[in-house]
Amino acid sequence: MKITAFNSSPRKNGNTHLLLQETVKGIEESGFTVNTFNLNLMNIKACQDCGGCNETGVCILEDDMNLVYDAIRTSDRIILASPIFFFSVSAQAKLMIDRCQSFWCEKYLLEKPVKGGKAGRKGLLMLVGGMKKDIGIQCAEACAKAFYRTISVPEHSTLSYLDIDAKGDILHHPSALKEAYSAGKKLIAID
Repeated sequence: MKITAFNSSPRKNGNTHLLLQETVKGIEESGFTVNTFNLNLMNIKACQDCGGCNETGVCILEDDMNLVYDAIRTSDRIILASPIFFFSVSAQAKLMIDRCQSFWCEKYLLEKPVKGGKAGRKGLLMLVGGMKKDIGIQCAEACAKAFYRTISVPEHSTLSYLDIDAKGDILHHPSALKEAYSAGKKLIAID
């Protein structure tokens, strides 16, 4: 089973990263490897809405998204971990998601969706936000749902935590790390 994780936090060793680490730990202790992309360190240009992928399903921009495209296309499990900024996923996550327009074209215009392997395709969305109202989670989840649907991940679960703002706050949450670890184990279970 191929598993890919996207850490979209700009904060090194921040709450999103710590939460994702626990999920990865749960997966790797089960004997699987997780290919983790730190989107903040990657060269990913913004989608130009140029229509270059309309007829081919292939983005015409050349950058680190080529690595991401291959990982998405060949993965059975896809994890997206993001802080919540202004009621949405981080800019790093949004850049990557917007560039998946080529998958949208491939799926809906060319009628060639990404196919799943024997283990199927599942996702896990992990959100951490400093606010106390869940509107940020709702908005970020809507964006992530469109992303997962576009890349042919028919189901995903969500872990979300609010009122986690200062670096390291997630370590003081009574259940977050344990839930993240369990979510990793659950993600790789084959029904």
